[in-house]
Amino acid sequence: MRLIRIATASINATVGAVRSNVDRAIAACEAAARDGATLVALPEQAIGGYAPEDLVQWRAFVEAQWGGLLRLAAATEACGVLVAVGVTVAIDARLYNCAALLHRGQIVGLVPKEKLPTYSVFYEARTFACGTPKMRETVRGVPMGDLVFETDFGILALEVCEDVWSPDGPMRRRCYAGAELVINLSASPFRVGITDTRREMLATRASDNQCTVVYANLVGANDGLIFDGGGLVAQNGRVMLDAPRFREGVWAATIDLDRTRRLRTENTTWRTDRDTFVATSPCAEVVKLTSPSPGSAALTYPVPPNKSFFLPREVATPSPRARFCEDILSALALGIGDYYEKTGAFETIGVALSGGRDSLLCLWIARRYLDQRLAERTPEERDAQARKTLRAFFMPSRFSSAKTRAAAIAAAAELGAPLEIVPIDDAFDREVAESSKMLQPGEALTALARQNIQARLRAARMWTWANSARGLFLQTSNMSEKSVGYTTIGGDMEGALSVIANLPKTVVNYLLDYLLETTRSAAIAMTLEMPASAELAEGMEDEKDLMPFPVLDACFALYAGEKMSLPEVKLVLRAMFAEYGPDNTDAWASKFGRLFTSSIYKWVQTPITLHVGNLDLDRERALQLPVVQRSEW
Repeated sequence: MRLIRIATASINATVGAVRSNVDRAIAACEAAARDGATLVALPEQAIGGYAPEDLVQWRAFVEAQWGGLLRLAAATEACGVLVAVGVTVAIDARLYNCAALLHRGQIVGLVPKEKLPTYSVFYEARTFACGTPKMRETVRGVPMGDLVFETDFGILALEVCEDVWSPDGPMRRRCYAGAELVINLSASPFRVGITDTRREMLATRASDNQCTVVYANLVGANDGLIFDGGGLVAQNGRVMLDAPRFREGVWAATIDLDRTRRLRTENTTWRTDRDTFVATSPCAEVVKLTSPSPGSAALTYPVPPNKSFFLPREVATPSPRARFCEDILSALALGIGDYYEKTGAFETIGVALSGGRDSLLCLWIARRYLDQRLAERTPEERDAQARKTLRAFFMPSRFSSAKTRAAAIAAAAELGAPLEIVPIDDAFDREVAESSKMLQPGEALTALARQNIQARLRAARMWTWANSARGLFLQTSNMSEKSVGYTTIGGDMEGALSVIANLPKTVVNYLLDYLLETTRSAAIAMTLEMPASAELAEGMEDEKDLMPFPVLDACFALYAGEKMSLPEVKLVLRAMFAEYGPDNTDAWASKFGRLFTSSIYKWVQTPITLHVGNLDLDRERALQLPVVQRSEW
């Protein structure tokens, strides 16, 4: 047996917080050492934080990371554990996103990322240079390039995040160079459904390359990106460790590297492919470590928990519905919490409750952040913190119903948020009168302008509160309404952080249904009994103004996600929603196309938005569309 214990650490790094990030990394390494780890994998850019974006253009920031790397390396002197960590490295005018191997006080080597994602929320090729096969450099006396590392327990390779997502990444040639253990350092953002995809992909890479893959992922949120952690160890296709997500911590698994060598010996196809490859292609260079690893005397063979090598483990798994909802709620709560804490600008969190669905869900998520962060505290202590941190406001007009007022009061009471009720009717009348003075003869305030005045009054009051109470003003609009401009610039589009602007309305409703089932909340029940309405005019209902939300969300998914033309969208809608008839679905598709194109100027002005899906309505991060365009094509 060649037993080693592999630790994967999820740490919550903040961009630019080099000193604090290294402190967290050292604490993780010390915890791994106490657990008997042979090596510990830390996430991508764990020293500088991810995503650094153009901050890496400041050379002092890059230099500070090298100093942090030296401090972390010094901390490995006593424990003897090998440490893999992500860091930015500069060579002349080039910047590299690297994995560094540290051992016994030394920086042993640096391996740059080869696959730089420049799609979806990623822009790495803007600032970073790519590593390449056969790359050989020296940085301050440290070898850097296409390397593998020979230790006293076996040969290991390093790579960074996207390198493992490509089947044509560096893993194959490094395994053909002898690497049995591949450590992937990641800052992989959460997306709905990513967990199963990631797990299957890593197991597949471990099987294809007949190796053990170690995956360490960042946890926490920076700006709109949310990282869910969840380290994995997969040995030759078999998952040996699947660490908890949305939590900082260190988790470890013991593996027998002889199993990897035995399976390579047995697999004739792998051996034949290797011989063919090395005969014609370059392999990585081997760097030999001279210092000993902690050793394996205290390790025991990894016996299955059910003490059977043949029978399946009985593991309780949540339903797909529960997994879907809990993942989104946990991700958004983490996004709010880290934005609130890491910026250092806020003392309170405020939500303008309308008595409707979107603002109710946002307040629930804000309370969930507090409950997650204070999970070790008593319910009474969590309630006390909610009263200290959360603020809710209900600003009714003459169009606000008694039912929405009751729902807002119930929501604030259930979630422990102090509620202030501040009517806007007097201010509305004054603003109508004053705004009318700006018009020329023959002009009059439109019905739409009267609606928008109400939304803007509420937003202005929220900003004034935020200025006075150091408040994080949460914006509460959803993606469906945002996509067609059913929002008010200076009104419900206002806020410091947009919580659910990348959630379709059908998902908002689904989450509220789930919360009602699991919590029996009276406030949610009261809210769901009413049709969705902005209540800015008499008898107003959102779906009457727009279209049924399932149809609207289908239009958005087909047009913006699948990049279909409007005629193609109409064909799909006819089949998908036959109960409405082709005249209605065709009209709705045409309406969507018109509103979507003419509303881009609105949604590009929204605040930072939390990302939870592959299809996001965010010009800066995901869907980059020109504001000025025509749909004549």
